[in-house]
Amino acid sequence: MKKHLQIDPSQKFNASLLLFTTTAVQIGVGIHGFQSVIYKEAKQDAWISIIISFIAAHLVVFVMFKTLEMYGSDDIFGIQINVFGKYLGNLMNLVLISYCLLAFFVVIRTYTEVINVWVFPDLSTSFITITVLLIVIYTFSGGLRVIIGICFFSYVLPLWILAILLFPLEYANYNHVLPVFGSDLISILKGAYSMSFTIVGFEVLNVLYPFVKEQNKAKKYVHLGLLSTLAIYLFVMLISLSFFSGEQLEKYIWATLTMFSIIRLPFIERIELFTICFWLIIILPNLCLYAWSAHRGFIRMIKVSEKKFIYIFSIIIFIGTLFVESRSQIKTINDFFGRLSFVLVFIYPFILNAIANIKRLFSKLK
Repeated sequence: MKKHLQIDPSQKFNASLLLFTTTAVQIGVGIHGFQSVIYKEAKQDAWISIIISFIAAHLVVFVMFKTLEMYGSDDIFGIQINVFGKYLGNLMNLVLISYCLLAFFVVIRTYTEVINVWVFPDLSTSFITITVLLIVIYTFSGGLRVIIGICFFSYVLPLWILAILLFPLEYANYNHVLPVFGSDLISILKGAYSMSFTIVGFEVLNVLYPFVKEQNKAKKYVHLGLLSTLAIYLFVMLISLSFFSGEQLEKYIWATLTMFSIIRLPFIERIELFTICFWLIIILPNLCLYAWSAHRGFIRMIKVSEKKFIYIFSIIIFIGTLFVESRSQIKTINDFFGRLSFVLVFIYPFILNAIANIKRLFSKLK
């Protein structure tokens, strides 16, 4: 089995696009209701938990790049085969492929739930799922450069949403944010841990790295992308803390959408319905990049074309959604994914880097 896969030069993209890609893949369905999860742990210091979670993300990205730079022309799947050997490496690759599939499932199932609850309560979940999957298949078939282009547009086009969120400040009570550091350190750290489900996504850079033209500039743009995402989440959280009381923030499942529901514009009666439908542009990079990453890992074991893979992948996702119907089931899967993503995204890169360095040291000694 080859450790390196051939990369089509036409699929490579400029490093500067990683800024948009990083933010696009981190902003998804989690931003609809991340506030209540963090507030339950950190209370009014939830915004501090967000900052801590992104500091951890910057550290993880730093370690990720240290590992990737050892194998400049390889992605995480090739690195694992190199570090662990063929059989254990492929087993670890299978774990990451399963993770990508689960991440895809969580995003699409959570989004379809939001559509059902807020926009079309009588519309079949299966119909919504099939519609979204067809859009993903169409985008995926265009190749990596098309997906990266979607990331750019999903970053630029929704900027108006942030401006709309300024309207609830008319009813803000800034005392809700006080006192600062009113929660103990353990509670703030628990809040940061709760953010792991919301801010994951940047781990796809482990697969994208070989496709970057100017790899020496990649690190800078990824860190800028993380800062951009931090600014967005902080903005939304501070407005939410000012608008809602503590009891309300713990109660609302989708606090961001609830804020949209009080906004009235002369030309749009219910802005939240338009925003939810528009959100498909925002989650599309999440779905496409997770599917593309899974394909890159899968072809290490079985050679299959992108077209066949995305059809099989979509069928598996669709069948999975048929068995997850209730809110409690969705919450259980989301909680499981949050714990899994914390291990694979925030802990495993340090372990992989340590093992890779140890192996390199033994090779030099030999």
